[in-house]
Amino acid sequence: MGKYPSTANRLVPEIPGKIRLSGPLEHDNIVNGYGLRAVLWTQGCFKHCPGCQNPETWDPEGGFLVDIEEIKSRLKEFKGQSGITFCGGEPFAQPKACKEIADFCRKELGWNIWSFSGNTYEEIVEQGGDSLAFLKSLDALIDGPFILAQRDLTLKFRGSKNQRLLHLEYGTAKILKVE
Repeated sequence: MGKYPSTANRLVPEIPGKIRLSGPLEHDNIVNGYGLRAVLWTQGCFKHCPGCQNPETWDPEGGFLVDIEEIKSRLKEFKGQSGITFCGGEPFAQPKACKEIADFCRKELGWNIWSFSGNTYEEIVEQGGDSLAFLKSLDALIDGPFILAQRDLTLKFRGSKNQRLLHLEYGTAKILKVE
């Protein structure tokens, strides 16, 4: 991707049982996916896109650490949500923790799972490992870096024309539909 190289292999230092967040959990969000959604804001991004709306999330050691069990407990309290969206930062920089939370939300709460990524679907698939496992837990992925020259405020759930909203088959990550 030229100026925006793949960062699919860059990870936030992992601490078992914890996730690094950039902000509090949200609920009743309507701008990060269809329906009322919980939103988890991850910390750490290595892409550093010019014009990024969340540059405070870039530092992989910034934000704050939270026990994953505490996240699950808080999410159980959110009523009326149809899903959760992983935002950032870069959720794929913490794929194990994100997958654990995603699996909990699907199995225990019956929610659908969305994530944003500055990397493309193809880069995540190529990376494999924990990133691919997290990808397979999703129903939708908004992929690709934010490109300021392609900024388009009319796009649903995206910031620039290069980004895609990919509807995925749960368990396989096969692309079912592109918006």
